[in-house]
Amino acid sequence: MISKKDLENLAELARIELKESQENKLLKDLESILKYFEELKEVDASVAASMIGGTFLENICRSDEYLNWAKLDGILSQFPKKENSFLRVPPVFSAESGSLPVRQAGVSDEE
Repeated sequence: MISKKDLENLAELARIELKESQENKLLKDLESILKYFEELKEVDASVAASMIGGTFLENICRSDEYLNWAKLDGILSQFPKKENSFLRVPPVFSAESGSLPVRQAGVSDEE
């Protein structure tokens, strides 16, 4: 079924090195696997229920819903600090603790 040359080609494609003893064992294993698939070809699958995706489970994700932005604007108007269309929050990291670089994003060191 599978020749030693085929096995060497597969090993090269998989980028694995095989010793002679490993090649012989792998040849036997691959032949038994291929024989099993030959048996499966003979099975009458016409009596089995067809499945797509291997499961009968249904998608339970919610459908997209419209979000009322008018309500959101009311909530955002209560936010203490805003800058343009952004909300200002206290820093999580500080330059003193060494968590952030000292220079600001978008500012060149040459300036």
